[in-house]
This record gives sequence, C-alpha cells and structure tokens, in this order.
Amino acid sequence: MNGLFITIEGPDGAGKTSILKELFPLLKKVAKTEMIQTREPGGIPIAEEIRQVILDPKNERMDERTEALLYAAARRQHLVEKILPALKEGSIVLCDRFVDSSLAYQGAGRRIGMREIARLNEFATEGLTPDFTLYLDVDSDTGLHRIQKNRQNQIDRLDSEGLEFHQRVRHAYLKLAEEYPERIHKIDARLSFEEVLQASYYAIIEKYPQFFEN
Repeated sequence: MNGLFITIEGPDGAGKTSILKELFPLLKKVAKTEMIQTREPGGIPIAEEIRQVILDPKNERMDERTEALLYAAARRQHLVEKILPALKEGSIVLCDRFVDSSLAYQGAGRRIGMREIARLNEFATEGLTPDFTLYLDVDSDTGLHRIQKNRQNQIDRLDSEGLEFHQRVRHAYLKLAEEYPERIHKIDARLSFEEVLQASYYAIIEKYPQFFEN
C-alpha cells in the first residue's frame, strides 16, 4: 500500500469533530495526492447502521463485550469497503477514530482489558495500524463540561457515562501515547481552537513532506 493512513483520537469533549471539520479542507488544499475523510464507527452504510445501535441511549442493556464486538464488526466492514481501497490507490485517509478508541473505551473504560480488545481488533483489521495518530488530550472534567454545554441534544450512550469511566478512557489514551511516541502525537486540547487546529495541521504536514506541500 502506498497511501497514508492518519487517525485522530481523543476523549469525549476534546473537540475532534470540530477540529476535523476545519483540518480536512486545509490539508486537502496542500495534499499532493487524493485525500478522503471518514469516521468510526461509520463511514459506509453498514457501519453507520451499527453506529446507530451502539450509540442509541435506549440500548442501555447492551453488554460490554457485545459493544466491543459491534465496534470491531463496523471497523472490519469500513476497512474493506473504504479504507483499504483508498490506501491501495495511494490516497491519504483521515479517519475520526480507529482501534485506539476501542482500546481506550472498551478495554479500559469498560474494563474488558486492553490486551483482549487488541486481540479482537487484530482479527478485525488483520493488523493494520495507522501511520500517524493525532491525540487531542483533555482532562475528563473539562471534556464533560464541554459536552454538557455544547452537545445537550446529541448526548449518546457513551457520553452519559460517569466521570470515572471517562477518566479511565483518558488514562488509557495517555498510556498508548507513551507506548507509541513515534506514531501518536499528543496535542493539548485545552488550548484555543485556533491553536489546536494549527498544531494539528503542522504536526501532519511537517511529518509527511512527501504527501503535503509545506
């Protein structure tokens, strides 16, 4: 595969979606090859349907392992339908969340175990790992405050979990960033929107001059 696979991660309230909305067009302008944006769970019809099931607040009885399996199933379909074909064509893929999210949310947040979730996703992805990951870091108190303030009508099943759940998620992300410093680039998401956007943009184009004009 000759393409470039970039993911963006972060705990709830880190501002990923808002940053991506502005970051993608900026990167696309300077990309030397085709560039696509996608998300997980979702990105293609089957995975979007699974997303609705996972995040629907009505599904409060969902078992933790069922949740993990649904994420892995959505990821597999998304991978074979969208991500792998784009990478094989030499495109740049910018994806909102990937396996790191499952390690943090189901592995640590749900206490299933990061090793167990890693094994499940190894099967789903056949070992595909992003080339580069932007991790937008925010403390759980700030993140939850942002959700309550800005997303009152869009609070999903995971958003509504308590503070301890979100703290476990964040600590798992920090552990991953420590373990994979070459792949995961941490950005302080408590900074202003413009500062986070600029830091995200330059982190990518400076690391991959073969893919982006600088």
